[in-house]
Amino acid sequence: MATETHIANEPKAALLARQFVEMYGVAPRIFRAPGRVNLIGEHTDYNEGFVMPAAIQFDAWVAAAPRPDRQVRLYSQEFKEAVTFDLDAPPPGCKHWSTYVRGVASVLEAAGHRLLGADMLISGEVPIGSGLSSSAALEVSSGLAFAQLAGWHIGLQELAHLAQRAEHEFVGTRCGIMDQFISTHAQAGYALLLDCRTLEFELLPLPESAAVVICNTMVKHDLASGEYNVRRAQCEEGVQLLAKRIPGIRALRDVSRAELELHKAALSEVTFRRCRHVVSENERVLQSGDALKNRQYERFGALMGESHRSLRDDYEVSSRELDIMVEIAAAQPGCLGARMTGGGFGGCTVNVVELAAVSAFRHEVVTQYEQRCAMRPDIYVTQGSAGVEEITIAAQPSPDAAKMGPRKEHP
Repeated sequence: MATETHIANEPKAALLARQFVEMYGVAPRIFRAPGRVNLIGEHTDYNEGFVMPAAIQFDAWVAAAPRPDRQVRLYSQEFKEAVTFDLDAPPPGCKHWSTYVRGVASVLEAAGHRLLGADMLISGEVPIGSGLSSSAALEVSSGLAFAQLAGWHIGLQELAHLAQRAEHEFVGTRCGIMDQFISTHAQAGYALLLDCRTLEFELLPLPESAAVVICNTMVKHDLASGEYNVRRAQCEEGVQLLAKRIPGIRALRDVSRAELELHKAALSEVTFRRCRHVVSENERVLQSGDALKNRQYERFGALMGESHRSLRDDYEVSSRELDIMVEIAAAQPGCLGARMTGGGFGGCTVNVVELAAVSAFRHEVVTQYEQRCAMRPDIYVTQGSAGVEEITIAAQPSPDAAKMGPRKEHP
């Protein structure tokens, strides 16, 4: 994987490198991977369907240097906590920020990539629990760091798949491939229309006349707590029942809306609605791709609104705060489209807003949401970011004043 110098990222990379030297006494290599916002296509990825994410300008950063043993020393700036583990010891079952890193190391080794021990300093910018995929960003950036330190060339698709596997096996969230795939394959200025079955994708330029505005409800969600996995199981039940009546299907991706309506009686009312969301959402993603290519941004925005209503009513993964945020945003001048984004039950909405209206949009959304929900939301205006990479800094700091490693350790 090519290593590139990105001047825009050098201040952050250089700062992290200096902090690493102060902590560990050696010069590190620097890696970053972005979080993501999904423009449309929610809960379709694990149904082998279509999604349209874009990487955002919030990253998980990892500064890392190899060790001569099999120990990994981690320090998280966000949690102000240190963890040490042995690569030969299986990751524990506890839920902890370090599980993402330990899980990635474990699946890399299981795939035949013999790793070196490492010292790592982690700096996370993606808001946790916001639905912007902080977990995938950390999995992908730490996965690339482990591979590069060990001298392994790892392809982007392999890295995405192994990061997804780590989340399945060690975190307990049966996520689809979308989050890890966009974190590895993103290109600046583009959304990515991804076929989650074949992994074929098309880069679609984001609107030049509008901005992607993310509104954080400040309500955190926890997908591993159960509801995400329940929705996936309901979709699988629907496929099993429909497969008895529609030959050749293996996922909801293979079912048309007409076929679903024809065999509605074979499904429970809840299972039917879950399936209807996925089937109709796949259609909306493909229609949205056409709308972006043809610069039909109002049509794109209308499809976003349909997506939110489907997620709210058929898939039932929205929340009071998400619905209020979408309602406020959609009523603002210059807002072309608004919907919840991510797994649901909290987190963020995504909005496409005309550039000239962004400032007024931010003010009104903050004011009205705070009045109705008694919480002040965070608003992020973003452009499509690049995927995972190693950052080269022009001058590495000198390790002439080494300090002791992290003092606070997690047992």
